[in-house]
Amino acid sequence: MRRRTFLLALLATACGTGEPQGELKLAAGEEGGIYLDFARLLAANSPEGLRITPIATGGSQDNLDRLRKGEVDLALTLADSATPDLVALGRVYENYLQLVVRADSPVRNLDDLRGQPVSLGAPGSGAAVQGARLDLQARELHMSLDPAVDALQRGEIAALLWSGGVPTPRLAKETNLRLLPLDGVLPRLKAAYGSVYEHVTVRAGVYGSKADVQTVGTANLLMCRRSLPDDLAGAVVRMLVRKAANLVPNQALGTQFLDVRSLIVTPRIDLHPGAAAEYRRLHG
Repeated sequence: MRRRTFLLALLATACGTGEPQGELKLAAGEEGGIYLDFARLLAANSPEGLRITPIATGGSQDNLDRLRKGEVDLALTLADSATPDLVALGRVYENYLQLVVRADSPVRNLDDLRGQPVSLGAPGSGAAVQGARLDLQARELHMSLDPAVDALQRGEIAALLWSGGVPTPRLAKETNLRLLPLDGVLPRLKAAYGSVYEHVTVRAGVYGSKADVQTVGTANLLMCRRSLPDDLAGAVVRMLVRKAANLVPNQALGTQFLDVRSLIVTPRIDLHPGAAAEYRRLHG
């Protein structure tokens, strides 16, 4: 057993029949994204003695790499980036795939981006995986959200791809952006990769849009290694269930999954045994 796993097991039993004690490091995501917002809310609502420490990262792929290496204990990821060597504590929120252009851009559809410079997510992000799967045949760049928005406004790139909640605060600050619809690629994505991709709607009014925009949604999963002690897995599940009302980021518009029926639906990924046992204990 790895030293960190052994120490976590000791901490989990340190306080007898009470809540486990110790620190869980949670790989989250970029500043301004739903992952980091959610991680901070989870940290603020942790029970006494159990500390959740959010860590800013590049996103889903970066998070999973850190989790596999034992650098963190928990990780948030898009469902399409998750792999079965790891397990889930629950399905939390929905990410909306957002392909953003300037409002005055001549770009009206995906074909218009062929050969154009486009930021397809930050290095290590889930958006980078999704951007590759969109096959835009654009000139690919990989930038974090803030520099990508700045580059878009300067006309240095034609579009940026972002996977996050709606409204994403950084995008909502701008007054001259619009989203390209992505529902046209959904049948191809579902045929190739299955039910991890879903149809979602960005409602009129978001980012100043006068009409609904149809796009692609992907669930967010809270992941861990199989070696996480059952008591700690159960403690996190109790937070997700009992503190659900306090764990809603501002950019989780209509996408709260924090009820047991949705938490346990983790596409292609097994639940941690301790998490599954706690869900059964709480709700049969």
